[in-house]
Amino acid sequence: MERWDTLWPGGWTFCFDDGAFKPSTDSFLLGSFPPLRKNWRVCDLGAGTGLLGLLLLAREPALTVTGLELSPAACALAARTAAANDLSDRLVTLPCDLRERSQLPQAGSFDLAVSNPPYFPAGSGRAAAGSRGDARTELTCTMAQLCGAASYLLRSGGQFCLVHRTERLAELLETLRRCRLEPKALRFVQKNGTSAPSLVLLACRKDGRTGLTVQPPLLLQNADGTETEELRCIYFKDKG
Repeated sequence: MERWDTLWPGGWTFCFDDGAFKPSTDSFLLGSFPPLRKNWRVCDLGAGTGLLGLLLLAREPALTVTGLELSPAACALAARTAAANDLSDRLVTLPCDLRERSQLPQAGSFDLAVSNPPYFPAGSGRAAAGSRGDARTELTCTMAQLCGAASYLLRSGGQFCLVHRTERLAELLETLRRCRLEPKALRFVQKNGTSAPSLVLLACRKDGRTGLTVQPPLLLQNADGTETEELRCIYFKDKG
């Protein structure tokens, strides 16, 4: 079912389908992670309904975000979000198969690429059944194909930021480096200070030199179970 929500009271609105394209915490975490500069050209790989691009624009309105998305239904919802916020010139979602170079924008034309990709290999049985499960499984784009597309689209020195499962970190690092994307900053996401990390936020630089910085973990809960102040800011609750 189609629904609308706001990033903060009275703020930008976004459209989604709570059956197939439901907003996730992962998108909000990734939206807070990349360093941003005015007038950067940003590409969102597997953009879904455009929420991640909207989150980046909420931090830096002078960006231009181009989303690439295979699903026509998701592209239509993303276009409605852009129009509702008068962002159709800065938040554009194109129908695109990341596996097909002929469908991608011009090589080297972006300063930053971002992605909240499928987490599980096809056939792993880890994702739920149905359309939401399909979006979490590498049925239409593998990790290698995603990283290859990011490398193709970025200028030399451009950055690629993504979120992924910690259990696939070794495979992810190896794949990124094969695609000339050098890992530069890593941040684990934990439920609290005593739990093991479940997600990792990773920033890479195309053609970058070696040298990886591990940042302090991002904690979702305080010791008493309440939201951390950082998570509240990520969800724009400081604007409420």
